[in-house]
Amino acid sequence: MKSPVVIAIDGTSASGKSTNAKLVARALGFIYVDTGAMYRTLAWHCLQKRVDVQDPKAVAAACRKWKTSLRCVDNQVRLHTDGYFPEKEIRTGEVSAAVPHVAAVPKVREWMKKTQRECIRFGNLVMEGRDIGTNVFPETDFKYYLDARLEERSRRRAAEGVRENLAARDQRDSQRAVAPLMIALGAHVINNSEMTAEQTSSAIIADLRQRLAASK
Repeated sequence: MKSPVVIAIDGTSASGKSTNAKLVARALGFIYVDTGAMYRTLAWHCLQKRVDVQDPKAVAAACRKWKTSLRCVDNQVRLHTDGYFPEKEIRTGEVSAAVPHVAAVPKVREWMKKTQRECIRFGNLVMEGRDIGTNVFPETDFKYYLDARLEERSRRRAAEGVRENLAARDQRDSQRAVAPLMIALGAHVINNSEMTAEQTSSAIIADLRQRLAASK
């Protein structure tokens, strides 16, 4: 029996990872995994429990103790904590500001990598994040890295009603000690500054179908 296929879509903030990963997963009938939502869920959990997100030891302790489960609902994997998935709560500005601090903690990334690799039990995956092709599933042959000009990404964030310093976020993501944001070896890089989500996903799907056919 062949192992499930993992499609890794990494990239900078507001480069269209989520939108395109969903479109690709839907087109291929794969399971969609938003790893950023997992980090956001932990950040939300820490804020709920009044854990200082700028204290790595406190965050690591919270990650070690929280009760979680992976569930696949409507072809999407979600990380529940105490049986609950805070779908709307994790998209607030407060959680967005806390995420980079939580994500930089080595013990958190270790826990997340283990948990994210467990998603393979649900079948073929389209997994998006910042270190999927470099750290979580470096062995996959299907790696994509999305990017766009800073001003275009900032415009997209603003259109979502989110105010975020993307230049600072990029710097933190690329300079953290553990699993920094970087282009994975062998990744297909797509700069979609001038592309719609449909054009970006179509480019990924066309490349994928060609590669999947060649790998059979």
